[in-house]
Amino acid sequence: MVAPRASRAWTRRQFLVRSTSSLAVAALATPHLSRAADRPQIAGGIQSGDVSDGSAVIWARADRQARMRVDYSSVESFKTVIASASGDASPDDDFTSKLLLDDLPPGQDIFYRVRFDDIATGIAGESRIGHFRTAPAAGQSISFLWSGDTAGQGWGIDTSRGGYRSYRTMLDNRPDFFIHSGDHIYADCTIPSEQKLPNGEIWRNVVTEEKSEVAHTLAQFRGNYKYNHLDEHFRAFHAEVPMFAQWDDHEVTNDWSPTGSYDAAGHEDDGTPRLVARARRAFFDFMPIRDIGARKGRVYRKIAYGPLLDVFMIDMRSYRDESWNKGDDHRGWILGAEQLAWLKREVAASRATWKVIAADLPIGLVSLDAVALGDGPPDRREHEIADLLASIKRAGIRNIVWLTADMHYTAAHYYDPNRAQFQEFEPFWEFVSGPLHAGTWGPGELDNTFGPVAMYQNGCSEAQGENLAPCFGLQFFGKVDIDGRTGVMTVTLKDVDNRDLWSVDIEPQPQTRPAVVAQHS
Repeated sequence: MVAPRASRAWTRRQFLVRSTSSLAVAALATPHLSRAADRPQIAGGIQSGDVSDGSAVIWARADRQARMRVDYSSVESFKTVIASASGDASPDDDFTSKLLLDDLPPGQDIFYRVRFDDIATGIAGESRIGHFRTAPAAGQSISFLWSGDTAGQGWGIDTSRGGYRSYRTMLDNRPDFFIHSGDHIYADCTIPSEQKLPNGEIWRNVVTEEKSEVAHTLAQFRGNYKYNHLDEHFRAFHAEVPMFAQWDDHEVTNDWSPTGSYDAAGHEDDGTPRLVARARRAFFDFMPIRDIGARKGRVYRKIAYGPLLDVFMIDMRSYRDESWNKGDDHRGWILGAEQLAWLKREVAASRATWKVIAADLPIGLVSLDAVALGDGPPDRREHEIADLLASIKRAGIRNIVWLTADMHYTAAHYYDPNRAQFQEFEPFWEFVSGPLHAGTWGPGELDNTFGPVAMYQNGCSEAQGENLAPCFGLQFFGKVDIDGRTGVMTVTLKDVDNRDLWSVDIEPQPQTRPAVVAQHS
């Protein structure tokens, strides 16, 4: 029987201590087989992701070409093993490897053990143990977190200040999963050895060669992801909590678009900038994200997490019209026709109580990089959002919630058609939270196109100045709890010190029309 979740943290520590001790004894007993030079090592941490009711992706990286082996069990002692899987870590993938575990039991704690074996000799490397929980069956509650923006503006790992403290705090919440809303890295920002703080103190970063320059090569993009794995809290969090990953702009370069972000490397035959292609390759190398059939490299997808929740991960970068939301023709798009059609179709087909749209950008905060342009009826990219919202209303779909990050502060926005220029939609909430570990900004301006009202917002003050360092405590994430009995969703905005800043309970509303069956995915 699986140990209660409340006791898992202590039990896991005991188990890891025992596992480490056993490895040390084995090394002493067979030094000719166990020298570090002979055994493939895990380089960085281990991760799980895209967890549903019956499957999950496991990720790890080796220090050389090797074969990854994953054993998984429903008991943390591994007394019984459900199954094992293996896959190669090759130089082409920078020695990363991902495996999809299938046929997992729903609503179950799964413990997985990862190691790399030498392909030529079969010598086994070190083992590390991770955990995730599959999507629940009916009647079980769900708890998850979301945020974004890691290692931005040159604020890297300062070990004297606790490193990536937000990850330690998030782990203390013991969520079922974590949505990373984008900006996992800042490929366009270097990590200097020192940065001066407003109070005269010095922020001292861990530095690496690959983070000493803005990323242009594939190795530099990959180096950005490796940098995050140097932080102990980052590694501990991802070993315990599965991640649903999406991307935003800084995985490539600031405010990038598919037609306007070129560097000296030029473009592929299909017109794709090589800069974007390299960034996408690195993202998929290092994220525990599954490839979607023929659409390899597609970020947008639906993750079904039991009868209470469907999560729609969207991509507001790869299909946009251009870098900036402007133009005299009043035409623009940020999702693109194919993704928009997919989202409308899949949301309408969803039978889950709650439909969470995980967006990499907010829809009501004025920004030339995003959707909102200012007060007035829909214009340019706002037409896509108006189309989506109207289609949701026509289909009688309720219980839509938007989650995002990007803005480097936290806020709760309530969209009210009675206050909007465009009124063909049902009221809904949008919640913004971040950064995880980056500079903090002040709250932005809302427009009235879709009638958002700021019910809460928290960021740096004018006196503090923008790009406030992580050590000043204005680092944020959000927590969502869905009650398995009542279906009530509670959204809580939290800070790096685990304080509850603001919270709301949202009652589920009945759909007014039956769902339809999706034809595609």
